[in-house]
Amino acid sequence: MTDFASDSILVLVTVTNDGQLATSAAGLLAAATSVGTPIALVVATPEQAVGAAAEAARLGATTVIVVEDARVSSVLSVPIVDALCLAWDLMNPDAVLIANSIEGRDVAGRVAARRRSSLAADAVGVSRDDEGVLVHHSVYGGSYDILSATSTGSIVVTVRMGAITAHAEPQPLVIERLRHAPSNKSAATIESFTPAPAQSSRPELRGAATVVSGGRGLGSLANFALVEQLADSLGAAIGASRAAVDAGYVQQSCQVGQTGVSVSPQLYIALGISGAIQHRAGMQTAKTIVAINKDADAPIFDIADFGVVGDVFTVVPQLIEALEAKKKQ
Repeated sequence: MTDFASDSILVLVTVTNDGQLATSAAGLLAAATSVGTPIALVVATPEQAVGAAAEAARLGATTVIVVEDARVSSVLSVPIVDALCLAWDLMNPDAVLIANSIEGRDVAGRVAARRRSSLAADAVGVSRDDEGVLVHHSVYGGSYDILSATSTGSIVVTVRMGAITAHAEPQPLVIERLRHAPSNKSAATIESFTPAPAQSSRPELRGAATVVSGGRGLGSLANFALVEQLADSLGAAIGASRAAVDAGYVQQSCQVGQTGVSVSPQLYIALGISGAIQHRAGMQTAKTIVAINKDADAPIFDIADFGVVGDVFTVVPQLIEALEAKKKQ
């Protein structure tokens, strides 16, 4: 049985249906490395477990706890929560890091309730002081950066996808296998699963490194194609303000903001977006923000790192042309 370091951080690395690690794994393990010893937990079918564990070590896990459970492909949340509680009891971590995805939030709440521990949601970073792990949050639409911590025991933290871009050094593969009896707690089951055909080659919005978003200023569904063209030139995901979604320019899944998706990309480009507080709440933690808007007084310029006051229909085609020319060099 492995002896775990006193500063161990337990990281749930999600395994997708095709046996790959979710894109959130790298950021979670990097965050864990910055505050302690990263221990990954892989909950997967027997066929997927070893490959997923090897990938977790490559992303920085010093030890990978592997729980093989065939139920994970057909039972929602509970098998993962069972495994997390077992790993928790084995190593007594300083903190548990989980992606702030739909599944991650469900798992985090269940684990915190079972272990009667503190829960810090939608973190944008972690650090450590003399008393333990500190959790960083961006709140009130990005107006304030705050810290939270627990006064006793371990803390469960969900980390905003894309918020942490660092990468940990690869580690040799060390596997700790655990076996457990199912808790038999109530859970929804999946009776069948049919993968949906990919609609686009663009990255998924929530964890994308680059996002191009359009707003009401584009004026029409046809004009929103300008957002798509720039996104394709940059290999970016597509986002939108609520006004653009309400106007029918793009589907609701692209909405960035307080009632949409929160993103923390390396680069966020806002086209024809005024910058209402609802929208800024979902993108203000982006590392670099570029705004293009003909209204010099638009609130988006208050948070933009680079701003262009001009007509998007004049500026953006020139930007696309310059990007395409550079690719040919």
